[in-house]
Amino acid sequence: MTIAVAKSIPSQRPLDLESLPVFTPDPAVLSDQLIVGLDSRDSRSRAFNLLRTTLAKRMKEKGHRLVGITSATPSAGKSFLSLNLAASLSRVSEDDVILVDLDLRRASIAEGVGMQVKRGVSEFLNGEVSELASIGSRVHDSQLVLFPTKAVSKNTAELISGPVFEKFISGLRQETGNSIILFDLPPAFANDDAMLILGQLDAYVMVIDSGKTNTKQVQDVLAMLDPVPCIGTVLNRYNGGFADNYGYGYGTSAYAKYYD
Repeated sequence: MTIAVAKSIPSQRPLDLESLPVFTPDPAVLSDQLIVGLDSRDSRSRAFNLLRTTLAKRMKEKGHRLVGITSATPSAGKSFLSLNLAASLSRVSEDDVILVDLDLRRASIAEGVGMQVKRGVSEFLNGEVSELASIGSRVHDSQLVLFPTKAVSKNTAELISGPVFEKFISGLRQETGNSIILFDLPPAFANDDAMLILGQLDAYVMVIDSGKTNTKQVQDVLAMLDPVPCIGTVLNRYNGGFADNYGYGYGTSAYAKYYD
């Protein structure tokens, strides 16, 4: 059975990031979800601080602004990393840092900060919403801007493969100045969504789940997503060598004294 879906391309006014509604996360939710990137005094944020500097340097060298974050398989921690990395970047950026949830079936970004989404990316892509400004929010007292989504159970490929999606990406690219834009993507092997999305972006970062993601999976993802450049890999949940108790890496509990 074939179902025809008529889509109109939303007309957009210029996107004014400063005028977006402000969202104030519940500190208890951030603590429960281990979202520490907004707090420079939290010793657990140091791994994301180191990562942000490396990523920002590579993006500047290559002229990249729109970068996806994916993994080979589910439950590798990519949404957790996306939120913390974007939050950490927003603390040192002269421009806003934007995080867009394009893992449409999971919608993990809103959950990570305790946000209730009435209208999000999925509503923009299916034509229910015509303005980017109506689906974005600024995080209180920060340079972080979120474009969350509501979970979509099926037909995600239809939402990200047509002119509406191209309009969505071009709007973000053209109307956000010099802002870094990160996209939380589906796992590469879950379906072809990541492949379709990355055709519109500049590059991607791959999250590797230590002890679970194997070498062949990494190689297969790199081959599958070619020619889009992979500008870095992140080993998550690493518990050996220089890892700390949280598995983020980069040190031992001795580093916590620096933040006291």
